[in-house]
Amino acid sequence: MADPPARGMNIGIGATPRTEAGKAPAVAADHRDPGRAAVLPGSLVRSLLRDLHAEWTKLRTLTSTWWLIAAIVVLTTAVGALTTGAVDTDQCRTDASCGEDVVKLSLTGTWVGQTAVAVLAVLAVSGEYATGMIRTTLTAMPVRLRVLGAKAAVLAAVAAAAGTAAVLASVAVGRYLLIGGGFTRAHGYEPLSLADGPTARAAFGTVLYLVLIALLSAGITWLLRDTAGSLTAVLGLLYVFPVLASLVSDDKWMERLNEIGPASAGMAVQTTVDMASAPIGPWTGLGVLALWAAACLALGATALLRRDA
Repeated sequence: MADPPARGMNIGIGATPRTEAGKAPAVAADHRDPGRAAVLPGSLVRSLLRDLHAEWTKLRTLTSTWWLIAAIVVLTTAVGALTTGAVDTDQCRTDASCGEDVVKLSLTGTWVGQTAVAVLAVLAVSGEYATGMIRTTLTAMPVRLRVLGAKAAVLAAVAAAAGTAAVLASVAVGRYLLIGGGFTRAHGYEPLSLADGPTARAAFGTVLYLVLIALLSAGITWLLRDTAGSLTAVLGLLYVFPVLASLVSDDKWMERLNEIGPASAGMAVQTTVDMASAPIGPWTGLGVLALWAAACLALGATALLRRDA
């Protein structure tokens, strides 16, 4: 005959077993890290910051980077100053007949400054392929899209910083020269000021324009992987549309070329006078350039993913 159960022991089906003194047994510890969900995002952020730091280190250690940043500021400001200084109200029969877009005049140097931005972006990408550094980069950062994203972010930040300095200098110099040229309140012109809505929009839009030019140039270079070929393609894309628009005699074709060209459409953001007659609106034009930049980056990313280093 079986021994009776010990006192205090519950033998019911589904009942919780008891240890001595009627205490429930300790639940087995869950070895899964309860902070895992929080650790992963933090680890990812640290990894992304390391990628950004690596790309910035590579860019800032190139001597050409600092020369090109200086060229962006100097060329944009100098050409804008030359253009603005060549215009004065003495050339106008009446104050109303001038109709000069003085904001756009002061920012004319962007047409030249963008070349330095393009060269900076092209060299930042093609230099790694020319020296073989790209293999080291992809070994250290095997996720290729993160390599592309980190370099694009660093280039965008550098272009934004240089572009901001160039735009501020251009507006300051333009304000001084325009007053000397007779563009004063007496002739119906307010001094250039970033407190003015259209002027602020043109200035901010010009900085965005230069950032998009850097991204477009980087995308084309990831696709072609050659310095000379990439520069030719980028500069051709930027300047061919305006040249063709100036050569065609048909007004509709001229307008279409200005609407679809990345540079001519993007530069519409600088327009502050007679905007109704412009071929494309300021932000719409910048959107066209953004689409060009996105398309070039997408092509570059596809090439980076599918080709060997």
